[in-house]
Amino acid sequence: MANLVYKRVSTDQQSTARQDLVLDEAGIEDPVVFEEDPGTSSRLHPLQRPKFRELLTYARPGDTVHISEMFRLVRGTGHILDVLDVLHRDRRLALRIHDGAFSAMDLTARHPRTGELLSTVKFMVQTLAAAGELQRELTYDGLRAAEARGSKGGRRPAVAADRTDAVRTAYLEGRSIAALARDHGVSRGAIRTAVADLLPEHTAEGQEDVPAPELPVTLDMPGKVADFLRATELEPAERAALDQGVTVRRGQGYTLRVSTTRAVHRQLLAHCQPLDGGQGTPTVPAQRKARREYENRVSALISTGP
Repeated sequence: MANLVYKRVSTDQQSTARQDLVLDEAGIEDPVVFEEDPGTSSRLHPLQRPKFRELLTYARPGDTVHISEMFRLVRGTGHILDVLDVLHRDRRLALRIHDGAFSAMDLTARHPRTGELLSTVKFMVQTLAAAGELQRELTYDGLRAAEARGSKGGRRPAVAADRTDAVRTAYLEGRSIAALARDHGVSRGAIRTAVADLLPEHTAEGQEDVPAPELPVTLDMPGKVADFLRATELEPAERAALDQGVTVRRGQGYTLRVSTTRAVHRQLLAHCQPLDGGQGTPTVPAQRKARREYENRVSALISTGP
């Protein structure tokens, strides 16, 4: 029986050092490690994450999945129950959690006739998951309060302030965005941000015989769709539309108010096709419903557009 180790960090600024320590102390024999790319969002459903799907494909009945903490694998109550059903009922895999509140729980206890998780296990899982969600919500509220006081959260600008002038000068002298990104060890998106007002789409404004650019339109994107897209490889214009979206809280979920052109809305919808399942991809009903809701909004937008 194989020991399958799963690791994940939420941003590319983090490391798996703490997870490595916990898992090393557990003394796991001959581990087969599946580690997500840095920055794989916890908002993305585990069954949609590349390395976890690879783990499920590799696993055989009787194997054990090891994680340092439950929240390295799942985020909310819905995710937890989905994953436990796939691991235990569908794949016959054991799950070992080596740290945190879940480490003391038997997550394999099931009803002898129905095969469902015992109600007591569901209750404890949901209670602990809800406590984790409350902690994240309090953190979110704290960040908003800090912003109101003038403190700016989030990552620091990828291009340092003392390098911005040099980047802009080099761009005006003909240096390409790709070359500048290599020179300064940052992403192309970071360079585009630093020279945004120098890009052709800005400098062409006011010139004769240049057609007016397509005006942006605003759509509310379901949060589950936005979470999936954030973990998907996108074109710069598509990524910019997501990054500039405004979060609107709705109960325990949210929608992302995205303002961009009709063409970009259509492209973002096309990237969501995997949420409908098929071709070996597990289907999560809530995500499929969210994608179809977004599809209806985009279709209505296109039908009324030029």
